[in-house]
Formats: sequence, structure tokens, C-alpha cells
Amino acid sequence: MPGKNYDKLALIAAEQEGLLAAADAREAGIDPHRLIDMERRGTIERVARGLYRFPLLDSRPELGQLAQATMWADRRGVLSHDTALDLYELCDVNPAQIHITIPTSYRLQKPVPKLYVLHQRDLEEDEKARYEGIPIVTPQRAILDGIESGLRTDLLRQAIETARRRGLLRDAYLRRIRRRLASRGAR
Repeated sequence: MPGKNYDKLALIAAEQEGLLAAADAREAGIDPHRLIDMERRGTIERVARGLYRFPLLDSRPELGQLAQATMWADRRGVLSHDTALDLYELCDVNPAQIHITIPTSYRLQKPVPKLYVLHQRDLEEDEKARYEGIPIVTPQRAILDGIESGLRTDLLRQAIETARRRGLLRDAYLRRIRRRLASRGAR
């Protein structure tokens, strides 16, 4: 039967789509080796090195996969590019991979899973948001990322119009985005 450590960690995992990093346990004052014990007992599952899933809390597997992607790079990943545009439902993009932005100072110590596309950029705080508790770039940043990465112009125009209609773009950002798209030229 799970005890108070499980309960404490489950509260943290509940805010992260059922996922918990070993660092989360350490920050909560619990020895990360307890996670190994919990895995052996079958109360949690190991999904990657230092990353665990609480199956009882994984109610939306599609979001769990996205949360796992942001935690994969030592919790420094932020959903971005096509993935962010898709989550915000700004355009008809259908990414085959999960796009994650990590800081330029982050040095990878492990191979990148084929499901992930990594981008490096130092995001400003006002370029970050949360979607269902998962780190994600703002709609403005997602559209700018799409412009910079060469996303089709028709999808970008659709994203801009949808974001404008929903009030997600401030006028200053709207002008900046339209200028960037125009300077890129039609593709």
C-alpha cells in the first residue's frame, strides 16, 4: 500500500500529467531512490532515465507524451513550433514529431529520441506559457518559430488570423509577425 511519500509525489505528478522526475522527488525532500522502490512494487512506471509515470494519474496519454517531452531535457524543454501551433489549434498543421525548444546553454548528454525535434533558443519569460500545466511557447512565439522554420505561408496566415480573431495577438506583435512573414517572402 502506498504511503505518505507516494502521496506527496503523486500530488506533484498530478500537476505534470502524471509524470515525475527524480529531481522533483529530491526537491520535495524525498530520496530519489524511493522511486526505484516504487517502480519495483509496481506503483509507478519508469518511462526514461530519471523520469517516472504514475499510471493512476495518466488520464490523457496524448498530453502525458507532450509533458514527457518537456521533461526529457532535464525539465528545460518547452513545446514549440508546429507542436505549439497544433495544441493552440491555430492552423491545420499536423506535426509528426514533437517540437521542443531548449536553452542554448543546455548540453545534451543523451541521444535525442526520434519522436523529438529539438530547437535551441533562449526564450524570454514573456515568450513562455503553460498549456494544461505543460510548458509551451506563447502563440506569438509559435507563429514566429513557424516563420523562421519555413512553415508553409498558407498555414502561417491561417495561424495569424485565428490568433488575431481569438485575441491572442497584441497589435504590436501582430504588426511584427506580419512584417516578418512579408520579409520572408511567399513560399
